[in-house]
Amino acid sequence: MKAKKIIIRMPNWVGDLVMATPILAEVRKKFPRAHITAMCIKPICELLEQDENIDELFCFSKQKFSFDRRDAKKNIIEKLKAGEYDLGILLTNSFSSAWWFWQGKIKRRIGFKDHFRSFLLTDGVAIPENKEKMHQVEIYKKLLKPLGITSSDALPKIYLSDEEIKRAKELLYQRGYEDKRPLIGINPGAAYGEAKCWPPERFSEVARKIREKEDYNVVFFGDGKTAPLVKEITSGLDERVINLAGLTSLRELASIIQTCDVLLTNDSGPMHIAAALGTEVVALFGSTNDTKTGPYKKGGVINKKVKCSPCYKRTCPIDFSCMTSIQVDEVIELIKKHV
Repeated sequence: MKAKKIIIRMPNWVGDLVMATPILAEVRKKFPRAHITAMCIKPICELLEQDENIDELFCFSKQKFSFDRRDAKKNIIEKLKAGEYDLGILLTNSFSSAWWFWQGKIKRRIGFKDHFRSFLLTDGVAIPENKEKMHQVEIYKKLLKPLGITSSDALPKIYLSDEEIKRAKELLYQRGYEDKRPLIGINPGAAYGEAKCWPPERFSEVARKIREKEDYNVVFFGDGKTAPLVKEITSGLDERVINLAGLTSLRELASIIQTCDVLLTNDSGPMHIAAALGTEVVALFGSTNDTKTGPYKKGGVINKKVKCSPCYKRTCPIDFSCMTSIQVDEVIELIKKHV
C-alpha cells in the first residue's frame, strides 16, 4: 500500500498515549514520504507537539458520542473528510472513534475488533488472547501487522526541546535545587483511582529520609486534583523539598521529569513519561498489572502480588494489602540503586 496521507487516532490517557508513540515511529519508517497526522484529545495532545514522526497534530475536545450529525462532532467528521486520508489507524477501542473514521471517509481503517465496531473497519485486528501477559506497547504494535510490520524494536519516546529543558532547570533552581546532588521526583497520585496509590504518609517518610540521610534533592509532582494531597504530604518536610503539584503543564512536567535522576511513582501517566525520557523509575504496583502497564524496559517495580491482585478496582474493598505491604525502607533502597 502506498499511503500519502495517514491519520493515527492516539489513546485518551497520558500513559496509554506514551505507550503508543512507537506506532508513530514505525509508521513513519514504513511511509517516509507520507503526511502523518496524530489525532489526540486535549490537553494531552501537547505531549506530541515536538514529535519528529508526525507532520500535523489534530487536537480536539472530548465529546459524548451521538449519531446526531448536527452536534459538535460534525466539525470533527468534516475535518476528517477534508483530510482525504488514505489510511487511518485506531489506537482507541471505542465504537465512536471507528464511527468517526468511517463517517470521515478514510479509505483504509485499521483497529482492534472490539465494541461491536468490526463492520466499520477495513482491517479488523483480533485483540491478543494473552493480553494480560503482554505489555501494552506490544499490544499496540499488533495493529501494524496489516501494514506488513511484524517486528518492531521501537521504544516509547517523548520529544523535548533544549529550551524546555533549560526552563525546567531554571524553575527548579528558583526553588532551591542544587545540581550537585541527585534529584528524586515523587508522584504520589494516579488518575484512575486511589487503589493505585501507596499511602501518602509513606511518600512523606521517603522524602524525609532521603533528604536527611542521603541529602538528595526532592521534587513532588501532581495535577490540580492531587495538589491538596501533595500539600498535605509535604507539610512539615524540609523547606527545600520542592512542591510543583498543580503548577505545571504536561510539557513542563515532562521537562522536569527529564531532569530527575529517579522518579518514584504509582502506576501513572508520569511513570510512562519518565520511562520514555530515559529517567530511571521506581514504580509501585498493587491493583494493576506491571507486566502489562509497567515502565517499558526501564527502571524497577515493586509489586507484592497479593492473591487479589490485579483487581483493577478504583478503590480497595478489603485491606489494601497490595500497597500497604510495600515498606518505606525497601523503596528507598531501590531508589538508591537507580540513582
